[in-house]
Amino acid sequence: MTAENVTYSLESVLKEIKDSIKSVDRKLDTFQKDIDQKLDNLEKSFAQKLDNLAKSFDQKLETLQKNVDQKLDNLQKNVTDVKIGLATLTEKADSIDNRLIKVEGTQSNQIWTLITLLSASLIVVGFRAFFMGNNP
Repeated sequence: MTAENVTYSLESVLKEIKDSIKSVDRKLDTFQKDIDQKLDNLEKSFAQKLDNLAKSFDQKLETLQKNVDQKLDNLQKNVTDVKIGLATLTEKADSIDNRLIKVEGTQSNQIWTLITLLSASLIVVGFRAFFMGNNP
């Protein structure tokens, strides 16, 4: 009788151990599923945030590119305006040079005319002084 009690007790203890092991296995499986689900959610969230960051970066880069392009266009326009202004100034400087050459030529002619008139008046005054004897 004692042997049966021990055997029966041993069987019931083994059954309880098996049930406990099954329960722990189920809990571990549930825990593993929860961990896997949380990791999947974390991975999806990370991928979504990374995509949003990439989109935001692309938008900012496009905006920056547009601003740079616009500023380069304005700069090109300003350079073109400066070139046109420089061409106009060069043309005006050439025109002023031509006018200065004409003025210098005219002044030279005027100086020679004045020298000629002065010489003629000196000759007339000398002629009167020597030949007319101071009679007006």
